[in-house]
Amino acid sequence: MKNNTLLLSIAAIILLASCSSKKQNQTIETYQVISPLVTDTVYTKEYVAAINAVQNVEIRTRIKGYIESVFVDEGHAVHKGQTLFSISSKSYQQEVQKTKATTKIAMADLKSAEIELENAEKLFNKKIIGKPEYDLAKVKVEALKAKVEEALSNEEQAIHKLSYAEIKAPFDGIINRIPNKIGSLVEEGTLLTTISNNKEVFAYFNVSEKEYLDLTTEVNNKNNNTNKKEIVSLILANGDIYKYKGVIETTESEFDQSTGNIAFRAKFPNPENLLKHGGNGKIVIEKSIHNAMIIPQKSTFEIQDKLYVYVLTQNNTLQQRNIISNIRLPQLYIVESGLKKDERILYEGVQSVKEGDKISPVLISFQQHNNTSK
Repeated sequence: MKNNTLLLSIAAIILLASCSSKKQNQTIETYQVISPLVTDTVYTKEYVAAINAVQNVEIRTRIKGYIESVFVDEGHAVHKGQTLFSISSKSYQQEVQKTKATTKIAMADLKSAEIELENAEKLFNKKIIGKPEYDLAKVKVEALKAKVEEALSNEEQAIHKLSYAEIKAPFDGIINRIPNKIGSLVEEGTLLTTISNNKEVFAYFNVSEKEYLDLTTEVNNKNNNTNKKEIVSLILANGDIYKYKGVIETTESEFDQSTGNIAFRAKFPNPENLLKHGGNGKIVIEKSIHNAMIIPQKSTFEIQDKLYVYVLTQNNTLQQRNIISNIRLPQLYIVESGLKKDERILYEGVQSVKEGDKISPVLISFQQHNNTSK
């Protein structure tokens, strides 16, 4: 029994010595750590935008008839007042002639009545006729004057209606598709084409109420300081950046109750006619942040859609901590909460460690980070 106890004691001593030897031989890994950078910076925000021409209207016929001529082609540039289409107008020409004849008859009747009135006035002054006969001649003249005015009005209306047979461009622009060709019978109100003035375009984009308040404040501050409007960029549908800058001009008067958004309008020059009515893109707005706390993206990791870093404690032990960041820059995060500016975080190697590990830290600067990231 004593021998067994002695053997167990010797075994325990050997085991403890072995564990102690392993601990002494265990090395602490060296890792680079970094502290957040607090500085003023800018970042860009993108918004989906709908592109509209400054002027875009439908060209419709105002009379019924056959299309006799089409003087333009789809996609062609036209000038204000240029004739685009002509509608068969023979019946309207006849109506003009008819109203002109009616006007001539009415004017002739009026002239005759005025002569009769002059004679009646002479006879009345000589007391050859009584006042009733004289008044009757005056009333006849007034009635015929009214008929002349009515005839002139009908004539003007007929001429005006005849002018509808020629459809002209309301402004300089580009012709869109022409669905009805020569010989087509069109009713009053039929769409003939659309015309767009694309020399400048509007880009409409929606923002949330919070973004609206932030953006409005920033725009107003810039206007007060520089007397200039907020300058924005446009990313085209193919990902290219449009080479001309735009300016935010105005905003809508109310929020959309279904989405909680409100629309801003930016204007862009379009001298090369690249942008078309109905197109899409992305508005890019540059925003500034004062005293932003910035950390490298490589220092972070995600668990269930939450962002984490390893913070180094005073005894160089790693502590997992959740941070909040809603703004992402190229290779960087702007931290809103969860971290202090004087704390140290693991720079890289977050997949090789776990919470509670002790490391040998080597502090690097953001300048070194920038050099290695190039």
